Amino acid sequence: MLYKVTLFLNHEYYIKRCLEISKQGIGTTRPNPSVGAVLVVDDKIIGEGFTSPYGGNHAEVNAISSVKNDEDLKKATMYVTLEPCSHYGKTPPCADLIVKSGIKKVVIGCLDVNEIVAGRGIERLQNEGCEVVVGVLENECKAHHKRFFTFHSKKRPYIILKWAQTQDGFIAPNNRAKQAPVWITQKVSRQLVHKWRSEEHSILVGTTTILDDNPSLDVRSWSGENPLRIVIDKDLTIPKDLKVYDGSVKTIFINQKITTNNENLFFEKINFSKPIALEICKVLFKHKVQSLIVEGGGKTIQTFIDENLWDEARVFSGLVNFKEGTKAPILKGPFLNEENLMGDSLKTYIND
Repeated sequence: MLYKVTLFLNHEYYIKRCLEISKQGIGTTRPNPSVGAVLVVDDKIIGEGFTSPYGGNHAEVNAISSVKNDEDLKKATMYVTLEPCSHYGKTPPCADLIVKSGIKKVVIGCLDVNEIVAGRGIERLQNEGCEVVVGVLENECKAHHKRFFTFHSKKRPYIILKWAQTQDGFIAPNNRAKQAPVWITQKVSRQLVHKWRSEEHSILVGTTTILDDNPSLDVRSWSGENPLRIVIDKDLTIPKDLKVYDGSVKTIFINQKITTNNENLFFEKINFSKPIALEICKVLFKHKVQSLIVEGGGKTIQTFIDENLWDEARVFSGLVNFKEGTKAPILKGPFLNEENLMGDSLKTYIND
């Protein structure tokens, strides 16, 4: 029994390493998940890899390619956060490569929920004589692949609500000197938001936010790709000279008038008499959007809260007071944690 417990703990150790390296691919691999893979012989890591940007190698391929001596693969155990694929896409099936390489044991964090895989990778490995262990740190692996899992199982993006509020509970002042953001948080918090944007597929704001702030909605304070921009503009009243119309990144305008597109500008008509957040999710699933940050304004965020269409909320509290202005959204969700960022408070909530 002690041997089995020790062996299972070893499995957890190497899956944890898979999770560590898999984080390096977040934001670059869509529509593929960012997977981590490790190869081990006699309790020593001999190779590892994570998913390359879309169109490139999967994690298993990169891990196998990193091993100098092919003969070592025949003695190796592969650890991987997600079930290896069994189908042809941009690249050949990883399950076939594992078999061809002579690897005889594969330890998997969690099953793939994509219907074109969904157990077929494991079946392929087992049919070729591989020993397969499934479910090591399963919850942690599912949490890591939350965007991919939500998209395929719920047919909508993983939704993150984000806002900053003052000490007295406002997200914007009543009056401003110019058409630009009024900062509530410190620079380090604003840079963290740009990091988040680089990790997520899209960002959504309402008409008032565009008219008040004329935001770029980009990652200028971080490295990485800018997210797709989703703009709610019911009557298409936003002036064409504002930044969301610059064509620099795919932008979807949610409106009640037209469905059309012009290069990087897409216009999607929805029924505003129906639940708006749900209607937006249908549009985003159509565009294969896997994750979404809802950044404002207050009415837009509250719409997602009221329809219970959110997975995570990240709420900053800055050091300033407005005394009057736009009230912060009201959220009643399971509290996860709180951290201090050079004076700013960041609270995270998870919607179970």
